[in-house]
Amino acid sequence: MIRVENVSNNWGDFSLRDISLNIEENEYFIILGPTGAGKTLLLEIIAGLYFPKKGKVVINGNDVTFLNPEDRGLGFVYQDFALFPHLNVKKNIEYGLKLRKVPEEDREKKISELIKLLKIKHLLLRDTTTLSGGEKQKVSLARALAISPKIILMDEPFSALDENTKSKLISDMKELHNKGGITFIHVTHSQEEAMLLADRIGIMMNGTIVQVGNPDDIFYKPITKEIAQFVKIENIWEGKVASRKADEMIISINDNNIVALPDHFKVGDGVRIIIRPEDIILGKGNTSARNEFKGKVVSVVKHGFYHIVRIDCGFQVEAAVTKQSIENLNIKEGTDINIFFKATALQVIKL
Repeated sequence: MIRVENVSNNWGDFSLRDISLNIEENEYFIILGPTGAGKTLLLEIIAGLYFPKKGKVVINGNDVTFLNPEDRGLGFVYQDFALFPHLNVKKNIEYGLKLRKVPEEDREKKISELIKLLKIKHLLLRDTTTLSGGEKQKVSLARALAISPKIILMDEPFSALDENTKSKLISDMKELHNKGGITFIHVTHSQEEAMLLADRIGIMMNGTIVQVGNPDDIFYKPITKEIAQFVKIENIWEGKVASRKADEMIISINDNNIVALPDHFKVGDGVRIIIRPEDIILGKGNTSARNEFKGKVVSVVKHGFYHIVRIDCGFQVEAAVTKQSIENLNIKEGTDINIFFKATALQVIKL
């Protein structure tokens, strides 16, 4: 439905470089990356707020690269809501309909549908300056939906909201998307939003797209060290393929042999092993995991609702562990502990 082909542009010292994307109809696609990666600039090129120096944007088979924003049939939800302060909620929602000279009866019908969908009937006559952040975001979304776009672009829509409001709006967005009929392109630096909402994710770094995949691909199978670090994986170990069989590959790291699934690597190849901290099991007994190592706890750091435990096994390991496990296993600095992890949990990439 949306095709971005080799798009490039520059703004002084910053450039977007050869970006290509295919976004399917009714897909919830998230552009995820650190601050300054160029996410909003890419969104604004898709919207028509900037024209690329190179490449093109195609929507529903039509080349819209140099069309004005109002001619692309898109809805846009801004980070700062961008509501008209001199208009009440109802007038904000119907603004685009009036511009398109939609008859009053049809406008009223559309507004009625939207306030029911977004549960904002009680706000209809309110001054927008009196609304909470979550209420403003819902009104901004209603205004974008009013013109019945097939595509909604959203730029950091939840960044200014508290956690409870954000959680509720994420739930509302999932419900809205599940009703079908709308393609969403959502820019964010929040990995939580990406994991909860996305059908697919495009990771953006330094002005280009570096990986595209479903949430499991992105968060469990990053294709570079930089992406792994961005998605909060500290377990990145460098080693060499020592041997391989039909059903397994042995990778040597500091004289430790790690069992991974066989891949295209040859004996002697330098590789990186990547594994999420949640996939490291700590214990004192046996498990079905093919990898088991003895280690000593280096540190235990509380991290929200779980703890990060760092262990020295001849290589440094980071595990995410519940408070209950910390207590049950009496884990503290200096504790001897066994670690376990499955071969299937490992992502192996070329060094």
